[in-house]
Amino acid sequence: MSDTPQPPSDNPDRHSDSSGFARLTSRREFVVLLIGLASLVLLALRLVWVQGLDLSGRAANAENDRLRHEALPALRGEILDRNGSVLARSIQRYDIAVDQTLVADVTVRHPDGTSETTTVLDAIRKLADILHVKDDDVKNALDGDANFEYLYRAATPEQWNSIQDLQLGFVTAEPVSQRSYPNGPLGGSVVGFIGGDDEALAGIELSQDEVLRGEDGSRVFEISADGVRIPVAPHDETLPVDGSSVQLTLDRDVQYYAQEAVAARAKELDAEWGTAVVLRVSDGTVLALADSSMVDPNEPGRTDDEGDYSPRAVAAAVEPGSTQKTLTAAAAINEGKIEPLSEVPVPAELTIDGQTFTDAFNHGAEDRTFAGVIADSMNTGTVEVGSKLSAEQRHSWLKKFGVGDVTGIEIPGETPGLLADWTAWDDRQQYTVLFGQGVSQSPLRTATIFQTMGNDGVRIEPRILQAVIDTEGNRTESEAAEPVRVVSAETAQKVREILESVVTVGGAPEAAVDGYRVGGKSGTAEAPGEQGGYDGFTTSFAGIGPIEDPQYVVAVTLQRPQGDVREIGAAGVFSEIMGQVLKHYGVSPSDSEPEGLPKFFGKDEGRNEDPGQT
Repeated sequence: MSDTPQPPSDNPDRHSDSSGFARLTSRREFVVLLIGLASLVLLALRLVWVQGLDLSGRAANAENDRLRHEALPALRGEILDRNGSVLARSIQRYDIAVDQTLVADVTVRHPDGTSETTTVLDAIRKLADILHVKDDDVKNALDGDANFEYLYRAATPEQWNSIQDLQLGFVTAEPVSQRSYPNGPLGGSVVGFIGGDDEALAGIELSQDEVLRGEDGSRVFEISADGVRIPVAPHDETLPVDGSSVQLTLDRDVQYYAQEAVAARAKELDAEWGTAVVLRVSDGTVLALADSSMVDPNEPGRTDDEGDYSPRAVAAAVEPGSTQKTLTAAAAINEGKIEPLSEVPVPAELTIDGQTFTDAFNHGAEDRTFAGVIADSMNTGTVEVGSKLSAEQRHSWLKKFGVGDVTGIEIPGETPGLLADWTAWDDRQQYTVLFGQGVSQSPLRTATIFQTMGNDGVRIEPRILQAVIDTEGNRTESEAAEPVRVVSAETAQKVREILESVVTVGGAPEAAVDGYRVGGKSGTAEAPGEQGGYDGFTTSFAGIGPIEDPQYVVAVTLQRPQGDVREIGAAGVFSEIMGQVLKHYGVSPSDSEPEGLPKFFGKDEGRNEDPGQT
């Protein structure tokens, strides 16, 4: 039986298939193993790539996600008057905000290993106590899903420091600077103001913005996932550089006297506006630029007139009227055409080149001294003397005194006025410029003409910036303007004698100052209307005191005062302000009697009964 042969197999490749399957299985296992090993290698390389080399910056990006950038604003410098009184200062404040999406209990871990948890309820109570507000107000600010919501505006540095101590990651602050003007509208248009975005908009704030502003700093620090600052994490900090302070030549007390006086007179006469300038003769220093109304820098939006944004003494161009006869007198005397006591035949009316000129008061033909012509402000005699100068000479002398040019004072918006070239003058204008019509200038420019007369013929353009003081207290004095010789000292002395006669025997006795010898000149000119032509008058008075030892100039201008033009002069305001200035600076009363040059040629007579004030 054992030798019986077996039937042949149906699959002759059976042994071959079994062997092949084993080999196939081994290959698959090898491939899987190879893939697995490759994956592990790739993963390892990836870990090295990410955690070691970090060529993609993932670690840096993660760190950046934890970084917070905080601006450190520079504190704006102060504006001071000449005596150090503060006219403008900045106060550091913080606008407190919350991220409502992060509001939660906060656990702070201290370096010593201890921790402290502040619940949301605790946070509400503590914030309310620090900010002195109701708990409900804080709760309402924290409730919601906004990423940014203001909690409190203008918190003090002390309040913000107390909030920071709580380490509430959902509370942030924006540092802001509040500008304060302790004197309100006193000198407000000179000082200027800044807008809500800390943009300087007017006055010294604008002209000296680069000096006052300083340079902001910054702080970079890390926070944890719950928004709490990591105290031991490194951070970068660039400290701000606070702005320098600016000291002005302005005297707050003199500004007050002048502003009160001109405001009262403007109100009394229902004038559109009034302005007063006070200069120191020796160097053109500005002691006051006073308007009857000035912007309050604390609330600039409440002003009724945008003209208040710049001092009108600087920004308003008006015809100076007969105050300009002072310039004509200086030019004619310096050119050798006339002397104060020279004879000037004055007709009842003067016709020259087809143009007729009259005076503000009726008179017959008179033989006047030149001093008498100016003392009673006679257009006829002024034109007769001024015509001895050519039209080109007249224009040249106006330019020598700065007419048609800005003074360069450090206040925005200064007007150069309007002085046409002499070749463009018509037959009448070539003569009216001799008594201040057909030409316009700022009240400040008028004041500089009198400063030149008081300073023995040397013009020094006015300056209001006295010094810049950095945060270390180092002072950089402002450079005075270059002195310009305009007329001789002898000419200036003769003109001052004529100006004193205006007060003592001429048309402006109300300009007298008790105890002091003063001199000056009144002016009246038609005011240009908004729709063309003329509408009302501009009246003014500018003068020097003491006349025997010139120290100060006061120039007053009133725009469109109501009433009889013969009775609405500015001489009384000049007297009031000049008297205060002389006493304020301790100027000794004059020890000599006032002098008055004779008005009529060959006679020694007093003033006319009705001389007029043109």
